[in-house]
Amino acid sequence: MKVLVTGGAGFIGSNVAKILEGRGDKVFILDNFSHSSYKNLLDLKADVICGDITDQSLYNKLPSVDAVVHEAAITDTTLLDDTMMMNVNYNGSKNVLNFCLNNNIPLVYASSAGVYGESKPPMREEEGLTPHNTYGYSKFLFDCHVKTIFKDPSSPRIVGLRYFNVYGPREYHKGLAASMTYQLYLQMISGKSPRVFKHGEQKRDFIYVKDVARITVEALVSSESAILNVGTGTPRSFNDIIAAINQALKTDLKPDYFDNPYGDKYQNFTQADTSLLSKILKTQAKFSLEEGISDYINFHLEKK
Repeated sequence: MKVLVTGGAGFIGSNVAKILEGRGDKVFILDNFSHSSYKNLLDLKADVICGDITDQSLYNKLPSVDAVVHEAAITDTTLLDDTMMMNVNYNGSKNVLNFCLNNNIPLVYASSAGVYGESKPPMREEEGLTPHNTYGYSKFLFDCHVKTIFKDPSSPRIVGLRYFNVYGPREYHKGLAASMTYQLYLQMISGKSPRVFKHGEQKRDFIYVKDVARITVEALVSSESAILNVGTGTPRSFNDIIAAINQALKTDLKPDYFDNPYGDKYQNFTQADTSLLSKILKTQAKFSLEEGISDYINFHLEKK
């Protein structure tokens, strides 16, 4: 199978490419390297195409492929340039979609739990779609556009995956946009008290990137088009992350709590309803938070 992975030099994209190559697929990576790292490609054999998904002329130059995994996006929710955010995440994604429609090939794309905003958990795919920043809105709008394609029985399979809070290997280039797991690890490995908002009981549906990448690849053979939550279904607190890192590092560092400066722009609680994921893809996350953090630290971070 020949698969094009947009954003393949990024966090999730490079993990997806790694799995695809591991099962014998030919991988083409499309990336403009503005929010990614060449280091994520050093252990891959993929053909790399340096290009931008917003460039419509690019699509006539792409190789023939059997499917597309679309991970390219601006994921920094603090970006102040709303025009850029919408142009990349919405217009660029429509370009990728049109490429798939024109070539009649399946598309699996990254949506986000950001579409839910402060909706009441557990978040269900057709409920509470109230994004509270431009990033979440860009993902929401593309989901809405994709749903109009679902009505056409002749269209190829399209699966949107609403990733919840992903952490794990190959996120190191993301800086302040990297997961809290990674940022707390960096503080704690240097002997500092981990800093979190008061009082560390905000909860997230944290999911390990190895689960996310595996589920993304499995979605390539989905029997139907759908938009699905990708999370564990089990919300955990930042205090839980600190405890798991302490356990992995064999330390006992206490949290340093401080006031949350983001007010009502901050998601205090996320939890995925994963029943539709289980029904359609027949799969679920396998790593618990403790198992994911242990694997991350012992087999990846400690070897960096």
